[in-house]
Amino acid sequence: MKITLKTVGQYVDFLKEKGFMLKDDAIGFISFGKQTTNATDEITITAIELTLKTQKEFDGSYFISLLETLVKGKVKNRGAAIRFVKERELIAI
Repeated sequence: MKITLKTVGQYVDFLKEKGFMLKDDAIGFISFGKQTTNATDEITITAIELTLKTQKEFDGSYFISLLETLVKGKVKNRGAAIRFVKERELIAI
């Protein structure tokens, strides 16, 4: 059964439950990025996930850049985001 997390807050709580604690500055980057790009929760969560998978930690500038790229590319959902970054070879996942 797949767990569906609807909000960024739920995703941050999910990470915390799994033992991955985001620092206050990371939460600030996430909030700032979501607000400035007007990204949906789904795209923001996907950008967090991809940042953590590729950087092995939360890198705020990487996250912001990835989120901006996804929004500018008019990516609408997680599946499209993963295809987008793979097709453009932006990250290896």
